[in-house]
Amino acid sequence: MPVVVVESPAKAKTINKYLGSDYTVLASYGHVRDLPPKDGSVDTENGFDMKWEVAADSRKHVAAIADALKNDDALILATDPDREGEAISWHLKEALTKRRSIKKTTDVKRVTFNAITKAAVTEAMANPRDIDAPLVEAYLARRALDYLVGFNLSPVLWRKLPGARSAGRVQSVCLRLIVEREMEIEAFRPREYWSVKALLSTPRGQEYEARLTVLAGKKLDRYDLENETQAELAVQAITSRDLTVQSVEAKPASRNPSAPFMTSTLQQEASRKFGMGARQCMNAAQRLYEAGHITYMRTDGIDMAPEAVEQARAAIKDRYGAEYVPSQARIYKNKAKNAQEAHECIRPTDMSKDAASLKISDTDQRKLYDLIWKRTLACQMESARLERTTVDVGSADGQVVLRATGQVVLFDGFLRVYEEGRDDAVVDDDDKRLPQIMQGEKAEKRGITPDQHFTQPPPRYTEATLVKKMEELGIGRPSTYASIITTIQDREYVRKDQNRLIPEDKGRIVTIFLLNFFKRYVEYDFTAALEDELDHVSAGEGDYKELLAKFWRDFSAAISETSDLRITEVLDVLDEALAPQLYPPREDGSDPRICPKCGQGRLHLKTSRTGGFVGCGNYPECTYTRPIAGEGAEGEERVLGEHEGEEIWLKSGRFGPYVQKGEPTPENKKPPRASLPKAKGDFLPGWSPDDVTLEKAVTLLTLPRIVGMHPDGGEVKSNLGRFGPFIMHQLPDESKPVYVNLKEFQDVFEIGMNRAVELLAEKRANPGRGRGAAVAPLKELGEHPQDGGMIVVMEGRYGPYVKWEKVNATLPKDVTPDAVTMEMALALIAEKASKSGGKKKAAAKKPAAKKKTAAKKS
Repeated sequence: MPVVVVESPAKAKTINKYLGSDYTVLASYGHVRDLPPKDGSVDTENGFDMKWEVAADSRKHVAAIADALKNDDALILATDPDREGEAISWHLKEALTKRRSIKKTTDVKRVTFNAITKAAVTEAMANPRDIDAPLVEAYLARRALDYLVGFNLSPVLWRKLPGARSAGRVQSVCLRLIVEREMEIEAFRPREYWSVKALLSTPRGQEYEARLTVLAGKKLDRYDLENETQAELAVQAITSRDLTVQSVEAKPASRNPSAPFMTSTLQQEASRKFGMGARQCMNAAQRLYEAGHITYMRTDGIDMAPEAVEQARAAIKDRYGAEYVPSQARIYKNKAKNAQEAHECIRPTDMSKDAASLKISDTDQRKLYDLIWKRTLACQMESARLERTTVDVGSADGQVVLRATGQVVLFDGFLRVYEEGRDDAVVDDDDKRLPQIMQGEKAEKRGITPDQHFTQPPPRYTEATLVKKMEELGIGRPSTYASIITTIQDREYVRKDQNRLIPEDKGRIVTIFLLNFFKRYVEYDFTAALEDELDHVSAGEGDYKELLAKFWRDFSAAISETSDLRITEVLDVLDEALAPQLYPPREDGSDPRICPKCGQGRLHLKTSRTGGFVGCGNYPECTYTRPIAGEGAEGEERVLGEHEGEEIWLKSGRFGPYVQKGEPTPENKKPPRASLPKAKGDFLPGWSPDDVTLEKAVTLLTLPRIVGMHPDGGEVKSNLGRFGPFIMHQLPDESKPVYVNLKEFQDVFEIGMNRAVELLAEKRANPGRGRGAAVAPLKELGEHPQDGGMIVVMEGRYGPYVKWEKVNATLPKDVTPDAVTMEMALALIAEKASKSGGKKKAAAKKPAAKKKTAAKKS
């Protein structure tokens, strides 16, 4: 009975269904070996030998495969059909050979399939091959490069830039894109311009809008009307003239559907339409692939298998009619340079099944499948046919011409199913429908409006537009886009706000450092050229050890050159490089480098463990600091007023904004301070720095507040914690304090002793949240009708919730515990389980492990 190994239990379950009892299907649970994070894992002195280590989590999975091979002498490696999948198969073979689980007689084969369907799996099993050596060598080269860059460059950052986390071969280039876009935005100066539009009417009373395109006989460019005065002169020129329709031109036009999805375009569209991040999108796609619903989701290819094209055409005819099926099938050609990444496009495995018929419970998976199904169907549909109309209305002397445009959809074609999203909103006058307008007829003026505009800075990247830019530059590959974008966010170099990527100060400092001391290794052309060389290796056209030797020779020299640099030298270089952003001109014309607090010290770039900032050179006499984003940026300190002879400051620190009473002095090194409350559900609204007043700050600085002395001894205190407002008290004979959460935020400042003593007594009588103590439910609904187990309504920190087994589902805000029915509870549990708990439960079953046991018995 051959042993088949795949990456995940979900994939194993689907494949096991097709192969039946003649095979033992096991999961490797991803990569089984990696380079240990220590010096010497890649030996640059001995031909770049790599020392691999089986991960602790993977040992039991490798052991399970080894146990299965004791009874079976055939191993089929069925990991994913890309470079990473090939690498996992190679690692498994090496690890099992080292354990002597693979003997000379063991038949080891590699099979790949682009979709987990019965036909695809059966065909793959009938056509096994050996492990693709060039593809493995390309993986080895990438892994070695990533190790050499990360392991050698990251320590340089740690020593020279306290607070910097790491650098990476591709992540640093990706970070540079985001930082440079932010610097473009900061350097941007808006330019004013005006346009003029008129509301016109036909002799039959039908209105339409036209914009001014010719003034004084000259065609207007975008910036020709620079100010309001020029715009008003243009209005007068139109007002003083009679207008006639000079031409009406209607042209047929067509729109073709977009190509089917590959990895990058799927990530872009999921971001545009659903706001999904790259990782979220790929996780959902992975589950759909493992369930056999879609083809492999990491690909640069856009071609479709002939049978899939015919399936799509048949589904279109069946659902929408023959007029939506073009006479010839649409053929999409791959543009990928690297054939190893160019698998078939991402498409449904069965075109006749839409999202509703599959009954996918997970929301992300359902939305993504619907998107893929519609895009694939649309790519084989007839073009949309349009009629675009252009009408020119002008004066008899030719001094003024206005243009009206519109379009009509004559046949919707693929638009009936799907239309590609746009990264940024575009106002398109062509989408308007014009009334019937005839050449030579008079145009009555109903209104003339001048509009003021300003040029806009380039938009910040979204994950979608960043992937698109990386793809254009040739940086990264389908299998790495999501992990790169996730890494720079995990390292706190970049944050995401309203789906836009914004560099943190730490990310800016790292980028400027690399641009000044390791410029070659963050150049777009160099990174793209290295990707091309790796593609040549995967195609069997290059030697990976020669590539590594060439890279290491120059890179190690660059590392050596920075080893003697002192932090002050590095900061001087960065301070000069960032000067235009750090010290922009002040409105009053004063020196932007003079400290605004003491008026004497000069501002200079400094670093800390939390990133870069600008500080006064007169420290410690002057403690002025601000973020490197510039004066007035969020986080700049300011005085709110005075209280009891001390200045009350609003500052920004490592853990966010806070208020502080006074400044540090030799006698008082740690003046009182308190963090601004962060939002915790409805009962604790967060405080914005913009809304903080002197009164609010003084109130906050009273915490922790002594409510009074408890009758049984000990102080009762109120305070704000990570879970909101609370009171605490410890009796003389208690080993630790008793805490009680308060329901209302204001209670932390107002609660009196009588109420506090009462709440503490209730908590001691019913500890509830103490370990091992049972909490009484608010309502018991009965046993789960299908799976058993009591369903109850409980009181929680953030409000009442339904509890069943390990699933906790919060009640909607407008539902009281008494109003909860069994039907409502089951719906809430199903929704919650589909998002999180359901996946974990499914994973815990480990169907593959059962298969292995059966193999032993036989």
